Amino acid sequence: MAQQYSSGEYFTSVSISENLGKSKIYLEQGFSLLKRGHLVISIKGAQGGYLLSRAPSQISAYEVLSSVVGSLFEGAEDTVSAKAPDIEAAMRFSVFEHLDSSVKSALSRMTLEDLVSETEKHNTDSSKMFYI
Repeated sequence: MAQQYSSGEYFTSVSISENLGKSKIYLEQGFSLLKRGHLVISIKGAQGGYLLSRAPSQISAYEVLSSVVGSLFEGAEDTVSAKAPDIEAAMRFSVFEHLDSSVKSALSRMTLEDLVSETEKHNTDSSKMFYI
C-alpha cells in the first residue's frame, strides 16, 4: 500500500492476501486495528478497499506496530518487587526503561517511506527487459 500510495488506489484485502500469501481473515483483523489507529481508511463496496490515511513519509513504524501489537509497548510488570524491590527498581530504571525508550525512538524515526526505499534496494527481481 505504501509503494502504491501516490496512485490513490484502494486495495482490497483479497488482492493483498493473494499478493502476500496470507489469510484474508488474518489481514482483515490487522486492517481493523490499523483503522482503529487511524492509519488506514476504508470504503465498502465493489470499488472499495483500504488506503493509507496519510502519506508513507508521515506514518512511522512505531505507529503501525503500536496499533497492531499494542501490548508490545506496554510497561514491563514487576518481576521480583515483593522480595527484592531494590533489584526491581534497578532493572526497571537501568534496563527496561532505557530499552523501551530506545526501541520507541528508533521505530518513531523509521517511516513507511523508509521501508519502501529499503524494499526497493533489496528487490530480487533481477530480470532485465529487452525491447526490439
